Amino acid sequence: MNILSAIEKTFTNQSIVSAITSTIFIILLGFWLRKRGTLGESFGKVLTKVVLAVALPALAFNSFMQPINQKSLHQGMGVLVWGILVYIILIFLTPLMYPKQNKSKRDVMAILTTFGSTTFFGIPIVGAIFGPEGVIYSSIFNIGYRIFLYSYAYIKMSGLKMEVSNIKKMFLNPIVIATFLGLFLWLIQGAMPQVTVPLMKNGVAAGGMTSVAFYRIDQTAIWLWRPLNYLASLASPLAWLAIGCTLGSISVKQAAANKLSWYYSFNKVFLVPLINIIILVILDLTHIMPLNFVAIGTIVIMMATPTAAVASAYAISYDREAVLASNASLLSTISAVVMMPIWIAILNILNQAGIFH
Repeated sequence: MNILSAIEKTFTNQSIVSAITSTIFIILLGFWLRKRGTLGESFGKVLTKVVLAVALPALAFNSFMQPINQKSLHQGMGVLVWGILVYIILIFLTPLMYPKQNKSKRDVMAILTTFGSTTFFGIPIVGAIFGPEGVIYSSIFNIGYRIFLYSYAYIKMSGLKMEVSNIKKMFLNPIVIATFLGLFLWLIQGAMPQVTVPLMKNGVAAGGMTSVAFYRIDQTAIWLWRPLNYLASLASPLAWLAIGCTLGSISVKQAAANKLSWYYSFNKVFLVPLINIIILVILDLTHIMPLNFVAIGTIVIMMATPTAAVASAYAISYDREAVLASNASLLSTISAVVMMPIWIAILNILNQAGIFH
């Protein structure tokens, strides 16, 4: 298939186009409602808390309520390995992107470039594009992310030793608990007592019978799965509304005057995901680490996200280029909103062209 045909198939795929337009429209709606005063100044923060405390944990847990097979297990483990390796690579690579800055500023920009908003910004988009399979991979990918964010990034930004409170933040986070619980149940389902029940698909009888682990609530307890599914479905629209609302609360003019913030945004939402896609395609083609389209697409989207809120908070809390970090966070968010549909289109064009398996 030639490139022009791949482009045509991508932009005539209503699922892809609707996912892209939904993201843009809802973010713009949040921006407009905040600018006209319909949404208050603190509304974006409230939405963010709901997404992080309720919607994303439900989405992460429910995504693991599906069968496991050798292929999905292999892909998941590949994503886990790359999710650790990529941060080791970026820890050494990102400081080289800022050779003209002094050491303090270079260290801060390197941390901000390495860690993106994979949970709040990335997972809702992955879920909209790739569905439950993508959410599984994004949840697994985030294991390495959280390990390095709450250890290396904290130590580097604070200048302090690892604290017990930070370890608690790492493991007692609702999303982390939901991810590890869901992952564990997904991995062991074949060894658990099985029950035979009517086959269900998205909460609706699909005809026939199926044998599943007793705790597969998507098949055995629809009364419990459905409310979790409703909460999970809130993740994407509420996250996009919160992003738009946040953008509508901040002055872009001041941030736009900072050239380093623009350069950082280019590195964060273009260069870092580009490095990922190049390495992953090479690893796939050479069969060193073969990952399918959904796995690679998930990783690229996760790495194309703007500044992680936690990384930005570190900079502000420990007075490490706080103003620069705030400006960089704003501009990278705007840049990510623009670049994300482009990355989604590029990924699908490459897939249609037969680059991925």
